[in-house]
Amino acid sequence: MNIRLDVRGDSRVAIIESEGVIVSDVQDALDLMATVSYETDGCNKLLIRKEAVSEHFFELKTKLAGDILQKYVNYGVKLAIIGEYGGYDSKSLKDFIYESNQGKQVFFLPDEQAGLDALHGAR
Repeated sequence: MNIRLDVRGDSRVAIIESEGVIVSDVQDALDLMATVSYETDGCNKLLIRKEAVSEHFFELKTKLAGDILQKYVNYGVKLAIIGEYGGYDSKSLKDFIYESNQGKQVFFLPDEQAGLDALHGAR
């Protein structure tokens, strides 16, 4: 796993680059949050590729997404998961993604630029 920072003014976003899945459960998500905070001197905005997150996250019945995102909200960490979401048939997931993108905490966006724009704009 590699972490690089994107800085715009006083806003910093940690871009997580990895080969394969690095978030399979709640503990992995918490470990990622802690690692990024430690290695970036407290950065609380994370951008991660969809491929680095377990597919179970996107099956809402597993409650993995809700559990992970609740931890991030509780700790004040903003998150963008970037990738292609058109292949999912679940109306519940599509609604979940839509509602998340209306807020300022969690974003599901198509590419890095959109994710960075959303995170830098989130205060």
